[in-house]
Amino acid sequence: MRAALFLRELEAAGVTDVVGLPDNSSAALFARLQHGGGRIRLHTVTREGEAFALAAGLWMGGARPMVLIQNTGLLESGDSLRGTLMRMRVPVVCVVTYRGYAKMKRVLGGPPAAIDPALLSRNDLDSVALVTEPTLAAWGLACGRLDSEADLPKLGEAFARSEEQAQPLGLLLTCDMVADA
Repeated sequence: MRAALFLRELEAAGVTDVVGLPDNSSAALFARLQHGGGRIRLHTVTREGEAFALAAGLWMGGARPMVLIQNTGLLESGDSLRGTLMRMRVPVVCVVTYRGYAKMKRVLGGPPAAIDPALLSRNDLDSVALVTEPTLAAWGLACGRLDSEADLPKLGEAFARSEEQAQPLGLLLTCDMVADA
């Protein structure tokens, strides 16, 4: 997925700020935002849990922020998501890069119907991919997937739905962002 197209969708959705912590999948977008992301301000954090508090504060100040973190960090910071964005019903879209998704899809065909210790300990899978969607479902965070550039219109839809329902929404990014050629 080209970072420039992703950024264009964020601008069209009226995003004012991106808050997060870069990883390999999102590095191209972070670089683009850092070196001339247009109207969108970039705020990097040291831990993913900080992203939710910062996004809530930006929203309270009239901004339209988006959180961008990896699924490993999302799981580590779940209490911040629950206790801040969800409890306060802050309409923020959280784009979560889906580490391990490609391997899980290749090996299992997609997320498994059931998870057990044998599956979690397989060395041919990244266990964080196995638990990402079930964890989000348990937390009550509605989420969709961004699998390709064709899915980019889902960004604007997610922001509209988040505001309409006065709650955060998640979008799982299953592919890497790339710099423009």
